Amino acid sequence: MNPFPRNRRLAAVASLGDENRRRLFRFVAGAHGAVSRDDAAGALGLARSTASFQLDRLVHDGLLAVEFRKVGGKEGPGSGRPAKLYRAAVQEISASVPERSYDLAAELLVTAIEESAASGGSARAALLRAARARGGQAAESSGGDFAAVLAGEGYLPADDGAGGLVLLNCPFHRVAQGHSGVVCAMNGAFLAGAAEGCGLAPDRVEALDIEEVRAQDAAAATQCCARIRPG
Repeated sequence: MNPFPRNRRLAAVASLGDENRRRLFRFVAGAHGAVSRDDAAGALGLARSTASFQLDRLVHDGLLAVEFRKVGGKEGPGSGRPAKLYRAAVQEISASVPERSYDLAAELLVTAIEESAASGGSARAALLRAARARGGQAAESSGGDFAAVLAGEGYLPADDGAGGLVLLNCPFHRVAQGHSGVVCAMNGAFLAGAAEGCGLAPDRVEALDIEEVRAQDAAAATQCCARIRPG
């Protein structure tokens, strides 16, 4: 699953819209170790107060982390207070509207290719195994909360009026276009693994002919190729 909730990722990306914060994040992320406010201010030609404010804003938005330690090799009484230092909390962060999970798709596809190359078996079968296993991991990370898995990956679940769920967003929308046979099967295996890991019957995940659905309803252009049957 995505490491940050969607609202935090959106806030973090928005934070980098400020030029000074973007420059400070780039400087800290590229440093070999944690840096002080004075180091950052001097390197970028900013006032110390400006650098301090913007660095703390980056911490608040989840892009930087803080550590306190004494610098210059001094220890013991009289060596002064520990300095406040900053380091990158993330190496990269992205957000999209609507929510997409192309990194998950890439990870599963590469895993399947590696397994298939090593064993000589079917790449498709390896992909479905990898997707189902990853769905189980997502269930474990969510504490067995299937709704949290669906929300975390951006499926936008909604009541279908019959006790089940329709998934209004496809996290793999762009890559699924033209490759729905592979991507939708991968997606179904992921959802089945997540359902099973949350104590639900995996056959509650029902595969749809998404092209047929879209042909009948233009509003379903980005809908997921699966629905969750009533319990």
